[in-house]
Amino acid sequence: MKFKSFTMKILPFAIVLMVFTQNFAEAAMKTQTIEYEDGNTVLEGYLAYDDAIEGKRPAVLIVHEWTGIGNYIKQRAEQIAGLGYAAFAIDIYGKGVRPADTNEAAKQAGIYRSDRQLMRRRAATGLEQVKKYPFVDQKQIAAIGYCFGGGVVLEMARSGADLKGVVSFHGNLDTPNPQDAKNIKAKVLVLHGADDPYVTQEQMIAFWKEMRDAKVDWQMIIYGNAVHGFTNPEHGSDPSKGAAYNKEADVRSWQAMKIFFNEIFAKSS
Repeated sequence: MKFKSFTMKILPFAIVLMVFTQNFAEAAMKTQTIEYEDGNTVLEGYLAYDDAIEGKRPAVLIVHEWTGIGNYIKQRAEQIAGLGYAAFAIDIYGKGVRPADTNEAAKQAGIYRSDRQLMRRRAATGLEQVKKYPFVDQKQIAAIGYCFGGGVVLEMARSGADLKGVVSFHGNLDTPNPQDAKNIKAKVLVLHGADDPYVTQEQMIAFWKEMRDAKVDWQMIIYGNAVHGFTNPEHGSDPSKGAAYNKEADVRSWQAMKIFFNEIFAKSS
């Protein structure tokens, strides 16, 4: 009976401690909308980091889909921050430019896909912005992107950006400047749906050749039964539409990204 009484007294304290610990952990996650500029264009990014981590940490840039920064990209930034990195979702389009439908999205994405120098400059502006934060290790920065954003981070790499690595999730692989691959300093990881109707086999083969010719440290993982946009539940579950969520491919690609980060951010012995 004495043991039971002691247990009953300890249990409420343990519950309070669990709640306090959970709340403390949640309070450590900081998020902030950040305004910065590319010339006269105001951009609006999204920063997420764990305030409980002391000292500098690697940073990961996140580039949005063709619909711009929305809830999905912000959630991904928070997930990245939860892994112990500083996460900064950069804005390619500009403050307030958030396409409401596929027609508007195609128009906005087309501006930058037809002007790769502008695309690269907007991405570089985001890279310079994240370097300003005192908790970021400027020598340990990577970039990931989704769909349109996947193409953007590959262009960042082709520009010679000082990145440890780039990860493209179901992104565009084509480029008008394949010779620029000689500038790539980053390791490259491409996570691709085998049935993606928006990336042709010719584009894939051209990408492979581009990487080989430039002797890039690259890898590509292809997920069977996955189409375009396989990481985003907002795309629904009907592959016949060309873009659809695939839970298995989503989980596997996220795990592949984490393994990649462990490699590129490994501290030298």
